[in-house]
Amino acid sequence: MRPAGRVALGLGCDRGTPLRTIEEAVSQALALAGAGWDDVAAAASIDLKADEAGLLALARQRGWTLRFHAAAALAQVPVPNPSETVRRYTGTPSVSEAAALLAAGASMQALLVEKHKHRGPDGRNATVSVARMNE
Repeated sequence: MRPAGRVALGLGCDRGTPLRTIEEAVSQALALAGAGWDDVAAAASIDLKADEAGLLALARQRGWTLRFHAAAALAQVPVPNPSETVRRYTGTPSVSEAAALLAAGASMQALLVEKHKHRGPDGRNATVSVARMNE
């Protein structure tokens, strides 16, 4: 079943996560949402990841403009799965869910995939959330 309209991705990952692991996480999350790569209209993360090579490579490869949000902006977004561990490391209780919702211009009810975590064969973790675009 295809989602109604386009989707936005919220992306998080360990420092140094390779492109392949991030691609696997996104592919899995899109499948869970019933969406495909061509349905992605926006992608976002936290500004701490603005120099993350794997995220930047994915955006270049897919032709996406990756938006980066400050922790304070992400922290203002109500999410279903806030994490004190994430807050301790980033200053916000949510990266992927909050970034997806900001990119989608939508509220929590628009989340199609909440917090899909994937650990790659390299041992690095990527987290992807998918939200329906508010169109």
